[in-house]
Amino acid sequence: MSKWLKRPYATVALIVTFAFTAIAGCGAGGTSGGETKTEAPAQTGTGAEAEGAEAPVKIKVFKSHMGVGTIPGSDDPHVQYVAEQTGVEYELVTTPPGSEPNEYVNLMIASDDLPDILRPIGGVEQTLIQQGGALPLDDLLPEYAPNVWKSIPQEAWDVVRSASEDGKIYYVPKVFLVPERAPLIRQDWLDKLGLEMPKTVEEYKEMLRAFRDNDPNGNGKADELPTTGRELGRWMDHLFAIYGVAMWEGYPEWDMYDGEIQYAGVTENMKAAIAFARDLYAEKLLDNETFLNKGDVWTAKINNNLVGSWYHLPANLRDRLTAMRQGAPEAYVSGMPLPKVEGFEGFVTQKSMGEPEWIIPKASEEKAPHALKLLDFFYNPEYEEFVRFGIEGVQHEVVDGKKLLLPPSEDKPIALGMRNLTTKEDMDVRIDQTIPEDMQQMVRDIFEVSTADARRIAGDGLPSTVYEGFPDIQSHKLFQEYLTKIVIGEWPIEKFDEFVERWRQAGGDKVTERVQQWYAKTQATQ
Repeated sequence: MSKWLKRPYATVALIVTFAFTAIAGCGAGGTSGGETKTEAPAQTGTGAEAEGAEAPVKIKVFKSHMGVGTIPGSDDPHVQYVAEQTGVEYELVTTPPGSEPNEYVNLMIASDDLPDILRPIGGVEQTLIQQGGALPLDDLLPEYAPNVWKSIPQEAWDVVRSASEDGKIYYVPKVFLVPERAPLIRQDWLDKLGLEMPKTVEEYKEMLRAFRDNDPNGNGKADELPTTGRELGRWMDHLFAIYGVAMWEGYPEWDMYDGEIQYAGVTENMKAAIAFARDLYAEKLLDNETFLNKGDVWTAKINNNLVGSWYHLPANLRDRLTAMRQGAPEAYVSGMPLPKVEGFEGFVTQKSMGEPEWIIPKASEEKAPHALKLLDFFYNPEYEEFVRFGIEGVQHEVVDGKKLLLPPSEDKPIALGMRNLTTKEDMDVRIDQTIPEDMQQMVRDIFEVSTADARRIAGDGLPSTVYEGFPDIQSHKLFQEYLTKIVIGEWPIEKFDEFVERWRQAGGDKVTERVQQWYAKTQATQ
């Protein structure tokens, strides 16, 4: 029986069953184990280098969806520097090649082989919180991670507390105070075709037709994809944003409609947006392979100068634009202000705080002070430059006295990181220090455009406990089925009304009631 799960009916089989139920998509009370006093980690700091100092404490840090590169070992200079400063060795672990991250995390829980601190995925934090497997951090954070505690706004901690019945802090949240995502467009294509930035949805369609028909990539082939998305309708949020749909990487979110918080997936806004996407697909203005595109295929199409309009992360544009310029030296990307459509108020969805970023299993309580001390290193302003640039010759090079980040590669270690807190000031510094000089103004301009259109949604920080007992609602699978079949023309748009009714009957009404109760609770504390 798992050590973290103390209820008598908790067999391993039940743990696996419960975990898969809770993970079906992207809190109730836990124990008060955080009240127990733990031993402070050795205060080694730079003194870890001194003769006779204790060996660093190894802390297993789990992340999924790692980027390009190798997992650094104990002899890696990045790992060693962090250990010298903290007395803690950062042992990065991730999913084995070819495995499904959600499934792998569930198996870790079932086998009682949990890391010391992990980045939760798919709602696993609520699996741990509800079953007493998460360590309360209220008392530990101020003592062992003071920079984390001070850096994260009080509002974010309040959102985290709202995710558990006992009002305790069970995870460190992600905080992103600028819009992360933006509608993007190939400005060089617009310029080549003599087009202005579209101001209305009809002008946007005309622009897409020009991209389709007039060879803006200049290769003499009719291979342009005016706009595109990914399988299950992911990463085409710009098409929904035009119609005021709260959307996050293809998942409908919760926001205010008709005066109350509702699931955006069942609104008239969503119906209109799907009808729009359906029209684009029929005209081959939306990539007809959208619902087949894996992430790497989607990325390759953009990088290879085939896509004119898409939705992604401006801060990550450097490597993408570098790839574009291999085949199109004049490639330039702009932020696209949302085109207007009568009867709807468009916006770019912004989620700023409350998403789970780090959680410590109850089973790792003994190592919790060390895990938090490691986390605090990445929030400590003293190490900001090291966290951003890493090791010379591996993560950065020095050119004319200035550090420049190197692109990741398969043969180099992945840079260590744990901080996920971004303010506008942070982003300004990040652009200045990590984006090539000839791209900096481009990225700043994109952020200016997306910020003007962005709006923080009412459901920001919504805990996954609202979906308890309704995994199909949490997974959005029913939505994705109807979206796909309606957009590709297999089903008529009228089938959307059937989806709404099925969603309500499958538990949508109950989940909506819970969400509205949560929202009222959060509003009362503000």
